[in-house]
Amino acid sequence: MSECDKDLIKNGLSLLEEKKYKDALEVFLQAEKFYSDQKSDENLSVALSFCAIAKYFTGKSHYAEVLKILNDADYMARYSKSATAQLVNEYARGTVYYGEGAEDIAMRHFTNAKNIAIEYGDELSVIGYVLTRIKQIKSGKKFSVAVSSDPLVSLVKIGRSISAVTDIDVLLRVIAEETRVAIQADRCTVFLLDKEKDELWSKVALGMDSTEIRFPADKGLAGYVVKTGEPLNIPDAYKDPRFNPDVDKETGYKTKTILCLPIKNNNKEIIGAFQVLNKKGGVFTKVDEDLLVAIGGSASIALENAQLFEQQKELYKEQKELFESFINTLAASIDARDKITAGHSSRVKLYAMLLVDALGCDEKFKELVERAAILHDIGKIGIRDTVLQKEGKLTPEEYKHIQEHVQITHNILDKIYMSKDFKMITEIACSHHEKYDGTGYYRHLKGEDIPYGGRILAVADVFDAITSRRHYRDKMPIQNVIDILIEGKNKHFDGNLVDTFLKISADKIINVFLTENHHCFKKEDQEVLSHYNLKDIHDFIVNENVNDEQKHIAELFNFYYFGNVAENEGA
Repeated sequence: MSECDKDLIKNGLSLLEEKKYKDALEVFLQAEKFYSDQKSDENLSVALSFCAIAKYFTGKSHYAEVLKILNDADYMARYSKSATAQLVNEYARGTVYYGEGAEDIAMRHFTNAKNIAIEYGDELSVIGYVLTRIKQIKSGKKFSVAVSSDPLVSLVKIGRSISAVTDIDVLLRVIAEETRVAIQADRCTVFLLDKEKDELWSKVALGMDSTEIRFPADKGLAGYVVKTGEPLNIPDAYKDPRFNPDVDKETGYKTKTILCLPIKNNNKEIIGAFQVLNKKGGVFTKVDEDLLVAIGGSASIALENAQLFEQQKELYKEQKELFESFINTLAASIDARDKITAGHSSRVKLYAMLLVDALGCDEKFKELVERAAILHDIGKIGIRDTVLQKEGKLTPEEYKHIQEHVQITHNILDKIYMSKDFKMITEIACSHHEKYDGTGYYRHLKGEDIPYGGRILAVADVFDAITSRRHYRDKMPIQNVIDILIEGKNKHFDGNLVDTFLKISADKIINVFLTENHHCFKKEDQEVLSHYNLKDIHDFIVNENVNDEQKHIAELFNFYYFGNVAENEGA
């Protein structure tokens, strides 16, 4: 059974625990239809067995119908040879027969379920319910619908938490809370061992809010357990010489009874201690000890998994930093060869990020476009210096040669090992010279056949090229730049992207300009220009009937655009 399949069933089980039987029945009926459509006999059998329980819990008058459902589920479980389906069906049959007063038959089915769980495992954490029913029958208790209050069911919830939660703080808090409820204790604390400082500290301390408890690893009962590996059940804390009363003095709490055992990792190394305090209505029993041992094992698994998850995150972070350093170095190598366009890739990245943000794209796509922008001209490594660094207009042959940089970009990036997602970086980077009407290069892609990220880079690339100063020409007037973008809609560029780009506020565009001339943006000017976009600036310049304020806005934009800040500062 896959994790998605488990999630669907677990939602229904949670509703059963909350005594929302009709809601649970609806979920299981949905699961039944879903698995029927999938033709999954194993999962369908599980859904039917739980449907039978939920239907029975809504009213015993459904008994005959419930038995028919269980027979169908039993047939599918045997046909699919699924241990999980057979376990659930045996548990469901036991529950119904127990409810009908046939304890002997019920016990037989519950025992079958227990044996299946022991031999083949328990994917859905049903064993807690099974053991609870067995205990109820043995103690002569009459059937009751709900079993969620029994301590053994806490193992079910804890088992589900371990498989569902990767955040160690959330996970241990769930375990601690379920343990407190199951053992009927007043407080539960999870101490972890800080080997460097040789201290124990409270990873989770119920009842302490966010207060952290920290003390030497050889102090107190928790310290004793960590040092010796021996579990402790103390009926009177203050009569035990190993008890450290300092924590009580610091917190104002009065410890009476203590149950404490070590937490070990998969290598059997002690990494902390599990401690519950003050049994409600007496002292901790042998049953409490056994239950805490079982829960402690769950906590150990949780810690180990969470630590591995954290290690994987750190490894991914290191790999990500290494990759980013690598691509930044590649981009810098182009700047070193071509001083004329130095900083171009960085600015294209910034313009592309503004456009991606304006489009509301997700972070994953944004990251792909950002890296593709940095690397989009890496192919210029393969262009001759005489062409790349030529001062003046290129000949047709030279222009054809420089166009080759796009295919070279593809060839270089395609040789770098990347995940499936990051293969898109190559596709985006090498498509920034494609045109929406299909007349671009090097693959002559058209329309939406051009990767979306490539269409974004096309706008950013052209905008930077014609708004940047070269030694053989000055920046193009901004109104002409915008005219080129507008005229290129659905020809050179994706028209929707042009419209979005022209709606980006003028202050954000100027902030990119300033990375080239390294001048400062006055706060008051930035605030004013934040209320206007590139289309507004264009209209204020080309329209004759503008008021003084609009004329001032256009002049203020050009003041920063052409880098007149330095002249102003000198004056």
